[in-house]
Amino acid sequence: MEKIWLKQYPAGVPGQIDVARYPSLVALIEESFSKYQGRTAYRYMGQGYSFAAIEQQSRAVAAWLQAQGLARGDRVAIMMPNVPQYPVAVAAILRAGYVVVNVNPLYTPRELEHQLKDSGAKAIFILENFAGTLQKVRAHLPQLRGVVLASLGDMLSPLKRLVVNLVVRKVKKLVPEFDLPGALRFNDVLADGRQRSYKQAAPGPDDIAVLQYTGGTTGVSKGAVLLHRNLVANVLQSEAWFQPALKKIPAGEQVTQVCALPLYHIFGFNTNMMLGLRIGACNILIPNPRDLPALFKALAGQTFHSFPAVNTLFQAIAHHPQFNTVDWSHLVISVGGGMAVQQATAKLWLDKTRCPICEGYGLSETSPSASCNPTDNQAFTGSIGLPLPNTEMALLDDAGHEVGAGQSGEIAIRGPQVMAGYWQRPDETAKVMTADGWFRSGDIGTVDDKGYFRIVDRKKDMILVSGFNVYPNEIEDVLTQMPGVLECAAVGVPDSKTGEAVKVVLVRSNPALSEAEVRAYCEQNLTGYKRPRTIEFRTDLPKTPVGKVLRRELRDKT
Repeated sequence: MEKIWLKQYPAGVPGQIDVARYPSLVALIEESFSKYQGRTAYRYMGQGYSFAAIEQQSRAVAAWLQAQGLARGDRVAIMMPNVPQYPVAVAAILRAGYVVVNVNPLYTPRELEHQLKDSGAKAIFILENFAGTLQKVRAHLPQLRGVVLASLGDMLSPLKRLVVNLVVRKVKKLVPEFDLPGALRFNDVLADGRQRSYKQAAPGPDDIAVLQYTGGTTGVSKGAVLLHRNLVANVLQSEAWFQPALKKIPAGEQVTQVCALPLYHIFGFNTNMMLGLRIGACNILIPNPRDLPALFKALAGQTFHSFPAVNTLFQAIAHHPQFNTVDWSHLVISVGGGMAVQQATAKLWLDKTRCPICEGYGLSETSPSASCNPTDNQAFTGSIGLPLPNTEMALLDDAGHEVGAGQSGEIAIRGPQVMAGYWQRPDETAKVMTADGWFRSGDIGTVDDKGYFRIVDRKKDMILVSGFNVYPNEIEDVLTQMPGVLECAAVGVPDSKTGEAVKVVLVRSNPALSEAEVRAYCEQNLTGYKRPRTIEFRTDLPKTPVGKVLRRELRDKT
């Protein structure tokens, strides 16, 4: 389609940028290490880590990795939350010439075994809290040569390290007993690597940088092959897009980002870590965003400017009684992604922070960002915004033809951030990639006459009621605006008369809210076939670690 969206770009944001400026992520990272060496790159448990320190530590770990006999392009897994060892390990793996495999720390043994086997990972950096999971499948992973164990206190000052590890291991008992013969401790690897020589790797644009596994909620988890050029492009696209907001930060003041998104998820990986490296920002590492008291403690007394998050986190923070213990006055950009941002959440966030949620859209397969709302917007739009520089988006029908104006279709994306395919799965790649380079997202959307795209829903989540398409996002958006409703999920359930019917699962903020009141509200706000046949109240909704509601789990348990 015609790039009508370019006319809506904020002043100073170009339609095209030089995404080939760096031959690899390594070149981008090393430039930042040198350029910003005196700045703080990360804050964790009250302690700061400079760009220079991260450079030195990652160089040492890279030297150790190279001494393990790995071949260029071998895969190395990381199974850690947001701790300082994570960015050190990422930089080390890439600088040594290997491929990062991001692993969800909450994986079950079955899921972990699948991902390590599928990727062929030769080594893994893992937080000791999750070592028991690896122990259960270690015997099934003959290709895994090295296991490096990290602790939550590894990179803290000696006294603080002792206290934190003691509390984590003995008081809170967060480290179950495990037995992993031959595993090495992170700090020992660091010390060993400092005695070795590091041979600088020079990966090219078409070398693989990351295998980013999809959540697996649509079937077997697949690794999206993200090349160095894919990730570099998306970092530079995001940097260009964020300029209107970043210009609001006083000159000379270091950009600081809240890093509550898991870094093993592509949203946090590129939007927090890689973009942070590029612009010389400091990331405040939040190991467990579900522990809201710890999150508020980490942010207390801090000045920060950027907060990327998902709807559920924005909502939980805005409703929390400790909200006002944090200074939100310096916030210039709140980036929403990973799932639909609901209007009620956006309104509350704006009311409380005066910083509108700027919703974007992307997937693991697009490194992740494909579109975003302008960062100088004064209000939440409810759309996923405009395609980023160098990016095309279109709406396709089932036959792959572009749909007409005003019609909904599957969102397709073409640009330098689109993956090379799924790791060793040409069959799955062929299902989503067209011959001319379009990636079919599986999301149904519409576009207005200005080029703003809007998600209607996932193709698989659409509910068919008597031949009418019902989209869960619409129902959820309506119900979360009802007083007394905290969270909501809508799913389709079998119905003998209509084929499918709508079921909603609600979490109440007002325990007195009744089913009759919900039905009356739906009658006022939803046409007949969209109204729920079944209403269920729960204390919480099943979610992925990133915060996406697992609609499939709700359907399967119906």
